[in-house]
Amino acid sequence: MLGWAPIIIRRSGIPPGPCSTSISCRNLSRVRSQPQQFLPTTTCHSSAPSSLLKPSIGAGAPPAHHPSLQSPVFSVARRSNMATLSAHSQKHKVAVIGSGNWGTAISKIVAENTAENGDLFEPQVDMWVFEEQVEIPKDSKHYNPSSPLCQTPQNLSEVINKLHENIKYLPRIPLPMNLRANPSLEDAVKDASILIFNVPHQFIIKICDQLKGKVLPYARGISCIKGVDVNEEGVSLFSETIGKKLGIYCGALSGANIATEVAKELYSETTIGYDPPLMDSKAPTPTDRSPSSSTVDIVHFEHKDTSGQFSKVKLRPLPPEYPPISHHLLKLLFHRPYFHVRVVSDVAGVSLGGALKNIVAIAAGFVDGMGWGDNAKAAVMRVGLLEMVKFGSQFFGASVNAQTFTEESAGVADLITSCNGGRNHRCAKLSIERKLPIEKVEKQELNGQKLQGTLTAHEVNNFLRKQGVEEDYPLFTCVQQILEGKIRVEEIPNRIAGTKQ
Repeated sequence: MLGWAPIIIRRSGIPPGPCSTSISCRNLSRVRSQPQQFLPTTTCHSSAPSSLLKPSIGAGAPPAHHPSLQSPVFSVARRSNMATLSAHSQKHKVAVIGSGNWGTAISKIVAENTAENGDLFEPQVDMWVFEEQVEIPKDSKHYNPSSPLCQTPQNLSEVINKLHENIKYLPRIPLPMNLRANPSLEDAVKDASILIFNVPHQFIIKICDQLKGKVLPYARGISCIKGVDVNEEGVSLFSETIGKKLGIYCGALSGANIATEVAKELYSETTIGYDPPLMDSKAPTPTDRSPSSSTVDIVHFEHKDTSGQFSKVKLRPLPPEYPPISHHLLKLLFHRPYFHVRVVSDVAGVSLGGALKNIVAIAAGFVDGMGWGDNAKAAVMRVGLLEMVKFGSQFFGASVNAQTFTEESAGVADLITSCNGGRNHRCAKLSIERKLPIEKVEKQELNGQKLQGTLTAHEVNNFLRKQGVEEDYPLFTCVQQILEGKIRVEEIPNRIAGTKQ
């Protein structure tokens, strides 16, 4: 008969071993091998000898009335902040919040991957849709005058689920059968352990307010939002804003990713910034029928945010029933043959690259609208990249790796793409050619979607003004002043001339 000896683990002042917290083995007791007796929230690798984690031969589990089951040590294992090492019996459910062109393209990718990795993920992916009435375009392959679907306006979510196509925001792109459009925000995120946020950044605060208390307390997020959150406390990343609002950890995805090209499965690459919280399980799936149990008191566990300070958010660890959300798992969720993924730990660098490049893209659009040529645009891009790196270093310190801007898709690659083919560049260029404010061009060209660059430029420059460092960022400042009508586009060369660092 097989028996096993669990290790009850608590904090101590000794240096940590392989575990994510400082631990000491203070008590050993024999308990019954019944996973339902525990409320797991994380798994810890003990520094105790591995032999203590293996079944012992010739000893059975004690009866329910055994004294060890009544001890204070054992009672701790029942608390909600304790962990149990067990087989990964739960699969991750994935939800995408947002259904614009980029939100739908990302939903397509993750739905393809959840279907192919059924041992890790629930196949169905819910995509939250802001409900609106749409009509089937006459040039659509789905248009049939005799069909009831084409005779009156229909709910967008219903059309997506019937036709498996987002006819408004990502037309002519077939969507996987396991992708479900859901008009209910709360229902879309129900029981989801991985949340992907992909909405215009001016709406994320309201959405998070709606989601408070509605998401799993140990859920993990990925923000695909390209912007920065400027408020009374200063400047922060939307991945951090999401984390603070919902009490979860959130990473970021950004790169040279024009949504329509990704959706058409043209080759591209992206960068994910994700620094797994140390409390989350990194244990391998146990293979024995009676895996050892290990518990760790993490009630006082703290983690650092992207500024390097201890976060005010008290995270709940991911239960060990789930596969660990590691860099490898994120690659399995997002990587496709046509969409290559690199995962790094620099969340701040990935987020800032995606946000700040939109300001530079507007400047590049102005240059192209004036017909100044590629040399002029290259000069603008050079200065823009320098200001991006400087902003990260000045306001996020050591938490930002400058190489993220120069070596990753989320940095220089995204900058190049955005300055040549992104919506911010296009609308800025057309505003010069049509002699119209960029807001009017936005309404004419974007089919109800929003520019991120104009709002980011406004928020970043307000922040720089409060810090008294506007002169250190001549390109960022110049773009905002042009948008406000304070200076002319012709002043760009003189404003950025001589910028070296």
